[in-house]
Amino acid sequence: MPLPPAPTKRAALLSPEAHDAPARSLHGKSGRHSSDRRAEETRSSGPQPLELFDRHAAEGGAAIEAPPLPRLKAPPPAARGSEDSRPDTSAKAVTSPVKGKRSKPNGPAKLFVLDTNVLLHDPMCLFRFEEHDIFLPMIVLEELDGHKKGTTEVARNGRQTSRTLDALAGAQGADIGKGLKLDTTGHREAGGKLFFQTDPLDYSLPTSLPQGKADNQILGVVHALRDLYAKDGPGRARQEVVLVSKDINMRVKARALGLAADDYQNDKTLEDGDLLYSGALALPADFWTRQSKPIESWQSGSSTFYRVSGPLVPNLYINQFVYFEAPGEPSMYARVTEIRDKTAVLKTLKDYGSVKNAVWGVNTRNREQNFAMNLLMDPEVDFVTLTGTAGTGKTLMALASGLTQVLDDRRYTEIIMTRATVSVGEDIGFLPGTEEEKMGPWMGALDDNLEFLAKGDGGGAGEWGRAATNELIRSRIKIKSMNFMRGRTFLNKYVIIDEAQNLTPKQMKTLVTRAGPGTKIICMGNLAQIDTPYLTEGSSGLTFAVDKFKGWPHSGHITLARGERSRLADFASDVL
Repeated sequence: MPLPPAPTKRAALLSPEAHDAPARSLHGKSGRHSSDRRAEETRSSGPQPLELFDRHAAEGGAAIEAPPLPRLKAPPPAARGSEDSRPDTSAKAVTSPVKGKRSKPNGPAKLFVLDTNVLLHDPMCLFRFEEHDIFLPMIVLEELDGHKKGTTEVARNGRQTSRTLDALAGAQGADIGKGLKLDTTGHREAGGKLFFQTDPLDYSLPTSLPQGKADNQILGVVHALRDLYAKDGPGRARQEVVLVSKDINMRVKARALGLAADDYQNDKTLEDGDLLYSGALALPADFWTRQSKPIESWQSGSSTFYRVSGPLVPNLYINQFVYFEAPGEPSMYARVTEIRDKTAVLKTLKDYGSVKNAVWGVNTRNREQNFAMNLLMDPEVDFVTLTGTAGTGKTLMALASGLTQVLDDRRYTEIIMTRATVSVGEDIGFLPGTEEEKMGPWMGALDDNLEFLAKGDGGGAGEWGRAATNELIRSRIKIKSMNFMRGRTFLNKYVIIDEAQNLTPKQMKTLVTRAGPGTKIICMGNLAQIDTPYLTEGSSGLTFAVDKFKGWPHSGHITLARGERSRLADFASDVL
């Protein structure tokens, strides 16, 4: 029987439904088209309850609006990702399944009192609380006014927050006394109201808390609001009052006073770093015999393709690596290149562990390194993220593949390398020289790996040959500072972002959006070595990029598991 023809469409040309299939099945997230289709199926299956009254209009005695369309039922918490499975008492807002439509409230609306640091951390936090209401004490506005000057990220966030508050207060029909509707500026996902402290509140705190301190005044406002909203009053319903603050000590003091307090969770991509997408999946032992029938295979060039089906397909992503290892059976290593309906196409990998496939004299030493090298050498993959502990070979593989594609293949014109300049300990102060000279002390990893690569490539060329090789390599590598990236566009460049775990999501967006036509970006980092004081594994820009880019046909990610630096480094990573 003749073998079936190879697939004629790449994953980028598939329909949105086929492309989103794994993401919908695993995380419960969907695009506009698939959501509309499910809404039609829901309406055709039986009568659905309609919400005939707008909650705020009913409270204020306003005119009744037209009945909205039936709301989509939210997926169960276990199917919506790690953050969405948190109980509703958290201050984090769960993303609505359909953009522009509010999700169905899961319980009574709460009143969240925001600390100043939340507004300075995320200027859009006012619209992240779904149907819940927000209260801003007067002292928060005073502190916000004191942080608006300067060019720092905090100052920019303060100014943006002030502009947002001004837009809400200046909207048509806005009444500060009755609360400002948060959806008047186009943010339909926000269904609550914003209240300001317009009247003095009576509260009493322990004498050990100085009344002049801003944190204690906020605690006093929360205390007074808790007593005020403990029971129904004229024109208002009973509400639970919760303090939201990024300050740990503030939350501890609030709980010591018997007040409800919570951290702002919306900045966290994941609650646990172990839930991060690894980029590789082990096939079960009975995959070939039971879980995938029938299996089609064909040869194209040096690669073998398999078209598989079964219960595993909905959990796969484009460019995810799968491997089969069992005692007594041949191993198989492949990458998902296409997902169509209930079938997936797997393509076997090139073995960069053999000497004949060495990349600039470098061979991969383990399974994950071979996965990473296949991504780095693929011209169709524009964005690669590599995570792993110290000594797993992230920088060495990125540089080796970059030099091969710049000097040998002429695919890119040069290598641009940058990193976050965050010190491990005390800063050494200002550095003299040009931009590249100032970045020199931060690029010790580059020098170490270039020394290894130049030594391996020079062979028996002697001292002069090695010097010429070093000079050629250096001429094609540019070291740039992140501080001057705004507004730049890189054309046909091979960009390496080292120590990306120290970047915020906004900084990561700034760097990745610099890519022009023909540019490839590699982000590397170790999430266990975050030196930025206000970042965690869940809120790091590297975690943010890995989670947002998974499943995109032109991106790939691999978590490197085994260190290859030395037995001392491997043992230290485990026990220290």
